[in-house]
Amino acid sequence: MGLTGVTASWPGELSSNDCDRIALATMETGIRKTVGSALTSMGTLSASPLAFVIVLIYAALWLVFERDTFDWHAVATLATWLMTLVIQRSEHRDTQAIHAKLDALLRAEDAADTGLAKLDDEEPEDVEEFRQHEKDRL
Repeated sequence: MGLTGVTASWPGELSSNDCDRIALATMETGIRKTVGSALTSMGTLSASPLAFVIVLIYAALWLVFERDTFDWHAVATLATWLMTLVIQRSEHRDTQAIHAKLDALLRAEDAADTGLAKLDDEEPEDVEEFRQHEKDRL
């Protein structure tokens, strides 16, 4: 949403409507960061062995409590979930390996900006914003 439409001409001159717009923009940014951080954490969690354990526990509970609904469709569902986790884990491992190699290259090159090594700790939206800023500088 941003702060479009704020009409104050002096720093101390904010109308009630302007204050509402600023508060809404601030709240929207906070919610976006919170949701983005939660999704990033969930993506990382889905690449951990704990995710496999959760699916196996779910399957065991399904067998115990709803054995009559555990048919070939259930097996296909669990196989799909497990394959999704395998693919996610493989992608996460590959990404981490690439980042480790790039970090090593940044440390080895004297002219490189070593602050870039910390960029992978940021949220994806922040990385995209950084990339766009760097592209605009060229």
